[in-house]
Amino acid sequence: MTRPLDGIKVITLEHAIAAPFCTRQLADMGARVIKVERPGSGDFARGYDERVHGLASHFVWVNRSKESLTLDVKHEDASHILDALVADADVLVQNLAPGAAERLGLSYAALSERYPKLIVCDISGYGADGPYRDKKAYDLLIQSESGFLSITGSPGAPAKAGCSIADIAAGMHAYASILNALLLRGRTGKGCRIDVSMLESMVEWMGYPLYYAIDGQSPPALSGAAHATIYPYGPFPAGDGKTVMLGLQNEREWKLFCEQVLEAATLADDPRFDTNSKRSAAREELHAVIVAAFSTLNTADVIARLDHAGIANAQMNTLNDVWAHPQLQARERWRTVGTSAGDMPALLPPGVPNTVDPRMDAVPALGEHTDAILGELGYTSAQIDALRTAGAI
Repeated sequence: MTRPLDGIKVITLEHAIAAPFCTRQLADMGARVIKVERPGSGDFARGYDERVHGLASHFVWVNRSKESLTLDVKHEDASHILDALVADADVLVQNLAPGAAERLGLSYAALSERYPKLIVCDISGYGADGPYRDKKAYDLLIQSESGFLSITGSPGAPAKAGCSIADIAAGMHAYASILNALLLRGRTGKGCRIDVSMLESMVEWMGYPLYYAIDGQSPPALSGAAHATIYPYGPFPAGDGKTVMLGLQNEREWKLFCEQVLEAATLADDPRFDTNSKRSAAREELHAVIVAAFSTLNTADVIARLDHAGIANAQMNTLNDVWAHPQLQARERWRTVGTSAGDMPALLPPGVPNTVDPRMDAVPALGEHTDAILGELGYTSAQIDALRTAGAI
């Protein structure tokens, strides 16, 4: 089956999450992704933990369907190998330390004259210029710089996102930008440079709270798992000790909620709660009313009433619940991919065209494809052995 990116070759000097997440999306859609890694240790995300049968959870997540080439990019022989790799590549992706790609001769400025069709995507914490250009940037630090931490958590207890949200934001913007660049190249015949900043990606995702606080107005209140400005919208305990998430969007739903879920129709017109702003201001009082009504019901009963009333709701699932989620099972979203530790479950990428079978190949062992890739570049077995003896690969 034809995939959208069949025939596209991507060279990536990547580590951690942002760039690997981007290039895994490219690989899912058929691109050949060659991942250049340090000899001996590789991408440092390989060592984050050993939770997946001895492999790192982050690494297994973002590195399927790639080829691993070990190369000491500072070795005297490395420049020849890198140049040969880039010579017929469509895309070069890197999220090395600030300035490292330039020192290796892998900047767009250094490559574009020789390879005018090449697309170079640089992913960094703060971008290619400006006063923060050289600062190190990790996911939590960007969550902080972007203002995300200031609006997440509970009063007096700011909280980070439980997943690498800033890395994911940058990776997805990089992926989309590369697709745009490939389309543009198809019309112009020319490559380009893409400069993706984790900070800018994360601030883009902060649009609603930024506008809410425009002109020095107060920001959204810290409200834990509840919505900062709409109420009731968040977690409520049922009588069996489990938690139900629910959300109301308008006054019609508030009336239905009172009548069919709380079975207290007169509450709909209570002047303490008859607009969203009043309900939001009186959260503690209304929370007590809702908890009291739910205290005689189990989770299934609460959800049944909410569903009957057409009120949006969800269970607060554990991660173990998600592995067995009935909706994912019914839609057959799970596949298996190979790893050096055996087959592992992997979720199909969301939103794939129905005419495309996503690529779901193995997660590479460190340096698994080194000899084969160098062989393609014209290196003999003896030359490859010599490079390995010299510590270049």
